[in-house]
This record gives sequence, structure tokens and C-alpha cells, in this order.
Amino acid sequence: MAKTVGDVMTHDPITANRDTPLIEVIKILAEKRISGLPVVDENGKLVGVISETDLMWRETGATMPPYFMFLDSVIYLENPAQYEREVHKALGETVGEAMTSDHLVTITRDQPLRNAAQLMHDRNVHRLPVVDAGDRVIGILTRGDIIRSMAADQG
Repeated sequence: MAKTVGDVMTHDPITANRDTPLIEVIKILAEKRISGLPVVDENGKLVGVISETDLMWRETGATMPPYFMFLDSVIYLENPAQYEREVHKALGETVGEAMTSDHLVTITRDQPLRNAAQLMHDRNVHRLPVVDAGDRVIGILTRGDIIRSMAADQG
């Protein structure tokens, strides 16, 4: 029988909430050697993900979009809203200010592991929060979990 997400996922993963200080998340990621955490609300419902990529803004800062001046007006050549989001991430102090909350990719525990691997590949994500019917986080599946499962099958 094919393995499911529930067979391989990490149960009860470490999570953060919107008010968690970024410095605390940075320490958790470094100490646990993990690359991201699900962000949940007070009911355990998934509201975002905070990852190393999100935290890199603190070091790299935001890049001003290209613009030119015309009759004392600034004309942006790219959407300035993206720059505002980047600045917000770079200057943020809490998870809620730096997390990714749009286009969240999740999976349920009953899905075949093969489907999870395909989803991760197609959407270029490194982790999938595993949610129940109420969107509450019950686990996390990482690329490393899938690789370890593959190795165990060979051994």
C-alpha cells in the first residue's frame, strides 16, 4: 500500500503566531535546524508560513523600484506596492509583519505521499503544512521527510 502524508509527516510541529517576535523564530530555526514554521491563530488555524526566505529581508533590505522624475512627479516603472511589502518585511519585528500569508499551499494527512511530492515540486515549496478539515495545523511535511522515507524504503 502506498504511503500517505500522515505516515511520514512530523506530528504536532513547532508553530508561531502573528505576535511571535522574529528574533524568537530566528533562534528556533537555528537551534532546531529547520527552515520554516507554520503560523497559526489562537484556534490553531493556519494563517501563514514564516521561512528563511521571509527572514532574509532583514539582512538584505528592500530594493527601491526603478523610477524617473517627470514634472516634479515620481513615475515608478514597477509596482511600488511590492517595494512597500519588502520594506515592511525588512523592518518588521513580529512574525505577522514578515510571514507569507497569500497563496498558502497545504495538504491533508490522507493524501498519497506521491501527490505531496508532486505538489511541492510544482509549487516550488520546501514544506507543506498538513491541515485537518478546519484548516488547523496537525503536522508538517518537508522535502527532507520525503527523502528520508525514500531512503528507508531502500534500506
